[in-house]
Amino acid sequence: MTDRFTGVITPLLTPYNDDSSIAFDLYLDHAAGCLADGAHYLSPFGTTSEALSHSVRERIDALEKLVENGVARADQLMPGTGLCNLEETLTLSRHAVELGCAAVMTLPPFFFVKASDEGLYRYFSQLIEGVGSDALRICLYNIPQNTGIAVSPALAGRLNDAFPEVVVAYKDSSGDWDNTKAVIEAAPGISVFPGSESVMMRAMALGGGGCISASCNTNVAGIRALYDTLRAGDDEGAKALAPQIDAHRDAVQAGGLIPGLKGLKARQTGDARWLNLRAPLMPADPALAGPLADTLARL
Repeated sequence: MTDRFTGVITPLLTPYNDDSSIAFDLYLDHAAGCLADGAHYLSPFGTTSEALSHSVRERIDALEKLVENGVARADQLMPGTGLCNLEETLTLSRHAVELGCAAVMTLPPFFFVKASDEGLYRYFSQLIEGVGSDALRICLYNIPQNTGIAVSPALAGRLNDAFPEVVVAYKDSSGDWDNTKAVIEAAPGISVFPGSESVMMRAMALGGGGCISASCNTNVAGIRALYDTLRAGDDEGAKALAPQIDAHRDAVQAGGLIPGLKGLKARQTGDARWLNLRAPLMPADPALAGPLADTLARL
C-alpha cells in the first residue's frame, strides 16, 4: 500500500526576464526558499506557475534544473503535466517518473467541456497505461472555472478504485467546500488537498491531505505551522493561527493572486523582473503588492 500523500505544497511562481524567458536565478532561489521555509513539496507548472504559457521543453528543462542544481530532490517535486492532448501529457508524466518525482498533478483535458465522466475515465486510464510504471502517482487537478470541465467526486472515486496505487491525490481549486467534502467522502483512498489554506482545517478534520495553495509562495512558514498544529491534534492552537492565515490569503486574493504575489516578490527582493507575466497576462502593477505587504507587516 502506498504511503498516504500529505503535506503543504507550493505551486511555484515562475519569474521571467524582460524577454519573457524564465529567470532561472530567481526561480531557483525562490524554490529553495519555499523548501527552507517549510514546504513539503514543490509543484512547478500549476495555475500559479502560468503553466499553460510554457512549452513541454521548458517544463522539462525547469524540472531538471531544480534537481541538477541541488535545489530540490526529485521526490520533493509534483509537477503539473496535464494538457489537452494525451501525447504531451504522457511525455511530461513519463519524464517526471523517470526523474523520480513524487507525483504528477494532472488537469483533465480542458477545452473538451462536454466530455463525460466515462470519457475522462478513458483519458486517465490511457495515461496510466501509457506511462506504464509502478512509480507513477497522480494528483487529479480540479479547477473547473479555468478548465471548463470538472473532475467529479464519482470519477475520483472510480479512478482510485481502479488504480489505488496510482491515483492517490486530488487538488480541489474549485473554491466549493461541498465539492471538497464530497471527494473526501467518495474517495477515502485519496488525499484531498484544498486549493486554499483557509479550508485546510476543515479538510484535515475529515482526512484531507493538507493544502496546495498559491499563497504558499509568500506564507509557506505560516501555513506549515498551521498544518503541523493540526497534525498534532491541537485544535485550539490551530484556531489561534487561523485568523493570520486567513488575513494573508485574503490579501493575496485581493491582489489578483499571480500579479499580487509577483508584485510582493518584486518588493521583497528589489528585482523588478518579478513583475513580468507572460502574455496574454499583463505585467503586475507594483501597487498591487501594497495591501499584501501591509498585511504581512501587521502579521
